[in-house]
Amino acid sequence: MFKQHPKGLIPAALANMGERFGFYTMMAILVLFLQAKFGLNGKDAGIIYSVFYALIYILALAGGVIADKTRNYKGTILSGLVVMGLGYVFLAIPSPASTFTLVMTCLALFVIAFGNGLFKGNLQALVGQMYDNAQYSKLRDSGFSLFYMFINVGAIFAPFAAVGVRNWWLSHNGFNYNADLPAICHSFNDGTISAEATTKFQEMADAANGSAVADLSAFANEYLGVFSTGFHYAFGTAIVAMLISFVVYIVNKKNFPNPGGHEVHEEASKDKVPQMDAKEVKQRLYALFAVFGVVIFFWFSFHQNGLTLTMFAKNFTDLSSININLGSVSIQGAELFQSINPFFVVFLTPVIMAIFGWLRARNIEPSTPKKIAIGMFIAALGFVVMVFGSVGLPLFSSIDPSQGGTPLDDAAKVTPMLLIGTYFILTVAELFISPLGISFVSKVAPPQYQGIMQGGWLGATALGNQLLFIGAIFYESIPIWATWTIFVVACIISMFTMLFMLKWLERVSK
Repeated sequence: MFKQHPKGLIPAALANMGERFGFYTMMAILVLFLQAKFGLNGKDAGIIYSVFYALIYILALAGGVIADKTRNYKGTILSGLVVMGLGYVFLAIPSPASTFTLVMTCLALFVIAFGNGLFKGNLQALVGQMYDNAQYSKLRDSGFSLFYMFINVGAIFAPFAAVGVRNWWLSHNGFNYNADLPAICHSFNDGTISAEATTKFQEMADAANGSAVADLSAFANEYLGVFSTGFHYAFGTAIVAMLISFVVYIVNKKNFPNPGGHEVHEEASKDKVPQMDAKEVKQRLYALFAVFGVVIFFWFSFHQNGLTLTMFAKNFTDLSSININLGSVSIQGAELFQSINPFFVVFLTPVIMAIFGWLRARNIEPSTPKKIAIGMFIAALGFVVMVFGSVGLPLFSSIDPSQGGTPLDDAAKVTPMLLIGTYFILTVAELFISPLGISFVSKVAPPQYQGIMQGGWLGATALGNQLLFIGAIFYESIPIWATWTIFVVACIISMFTMLFMLKWLERVSK
């Protein structure tokens, strides 16, 4: 599979695994951590999540500028690994819930986002440089698909590790896991709980405690403290992955190219950055900006997996059948659904590549812009599944203890297969868009703007991510099925816009 590709592809993917591990740890637990520790509602947790998620990508613009100006791509990437590691160290330290610690948590998230900005776009530009060689140029799309698949291997295990550590800490302190307990504990402490929900709380507390609870107030405070501390330790799992990535990168650093035309080998050290006609540069930049504008709507929809889809897993999905008992710890939680996407990325990438290879051999392979448009249609289908699966579910307000609601019994919740099926479809869409979009940027971007244009792709993703909190507002305000309909519309608009620009984009990319 990797035989015909540049030797640097595997080390680059391995170096990126730590970032992916931390990223999927964040995606799986950040919103639920903010709600469990600080008692935030979906909208407020969603705003923090959206800003962090946007910064993860928008700061890639800054990272691209720094690398392009200094011409020190590999040093910038290395600095990003170190900064991200420090951010995870800050988050892994347990602390009491207060306004101050919420501010410090946000500061730690900014540190992680800044390190990611130095790292992510520039590493992608480095991989793109490997395929500027005529020997590998025809394999650019498949190379980025392999890169995308390989780095997701680590992402599969991140939610399992995070959930395992959190649940181990709960068990160590004599508690069982219950996804609905943090919200109802906060509601009890705030005095917003209804009589019906109080009865439900007593039942849940007894089950989580393993015996009858006489003092619900003491239980609520203790359970929230242990639950939150478990999340802190879960963030610590990302530190180990970052150390592994750091070692892999250091060992292979001298063998990586420098994007922008500067090879690390001595014989190429004096090469100049290739120049092209100013008119062609302008056309290429226009095409890239047009694609950036379109994918904003896709990412606004797709990246709901860490926000509204995770909230749906906690509130409306029966988690009782998802329980891996390892003896000393039980792997169970709404966060586990975030392993499904990277698992399908790894599983489906060879399948998608084989299909594209079959089409290429017959000279009928769709262009990269057309693949992106197809991906947006597939994403719309994924949310259509959620629309039909959510028909008949109650409003969020009726199950939210802070609004006088009572959490649903497991029997009234939907099967986990609904989310699993949706993630399968969304992953297929992602494989048509994300790795191929990165490939498109590396192919079309003028050589002197490789780093900043990769940052531009990530910047467009950032704008889509900044809109994520809107999904949380709708989730808590309108019928659940109507929330998913909004994302169907966003993906369809993106698809038609790409099709409208298709001939122009295909001409420029040649």
